[in-house]
Amino acid sequence: MAQEKKQVRQGIRDAIEIPQGVSVSVANGVITVTGKSAAAESRALRTATVQAAIEGSSLVFTAPRDTKRERKLIGSLKAHIRNIFRGVTQGHVYKLKICSGHFPMSVAVNKNEFSVKNFLGEKIPRTLVLSGNVKVKVEGDHIIVESSSKESAGQTAAAIEAITRRAAYDKRIFQDGIYIIDKDGKGI
Repeated sequence: MAQEKKQVRQGIRDAIEIPQGVSVSVANGVITVTGKSAAAESRALRTATVQAAIEGSSLVFTAPRDTKRERKLIGSLKAHIRNIFRGVTQGHVYKLKICSGHFPMSVAVNKNEFSVKNFLGEKIPRTLVLSGNVKVKVEGDHIIVESSSKESAGQTAAAIEAITRRAAYDKRIFQDGIYIIDKDGKGI
C-alpha cells in the first residue's frame, strides 16, 4: 500500500491598520482599544487557534493553519475591531421614533431607567434598566441611543423597541409603539 502524502498548508496572517489617535494593547487573549473620545473597549479572542499581536502601526492576526474556519474567525475579528475603532473615535448612534396615535404615551429617561407611560392606555408604566455605557436621550418624538460599543447600542435600541411590542394587536390598525428608524452604519 502506497503511503499518501498529506499536503500541509502554511499558516494564515492578516493585519488591520490602527488609526491615528487610537491605542491598542493585547494581553492574555484580550484586545483592548482606547480612543480620544471614549473609554476603553475590549474584545476577547475566544479561540486558541487565532493569535493577535501589535507590529508597528498594525494589529496582526495569525493562525497556524490556513483553513476556512480560521479565515472566517479572522474576518469576524477584523470586523469587530473595526467597529471598536469607529466606536472609540466617533461613537455609534441608533435613532428610534415614538408613534402614538390612539393614546398619548410619554417617554422619559431617569438616570439609568427608561420608562414608557400610558402605552395603549395602560396604567402601569413599562420600564427598562439601561446599562452604564449607553446614553439615551429623548428629543420630542425621537429617541437617540449612543455608545462606544456597537453591540451595547444595538441591544439597547432593540430592547427599547421590544418594550412596546404587542403580539395580540393588529399592526395595521394599532401602530402605536417605538420603532428603530436609523441603525448605525445601515441608514434605513
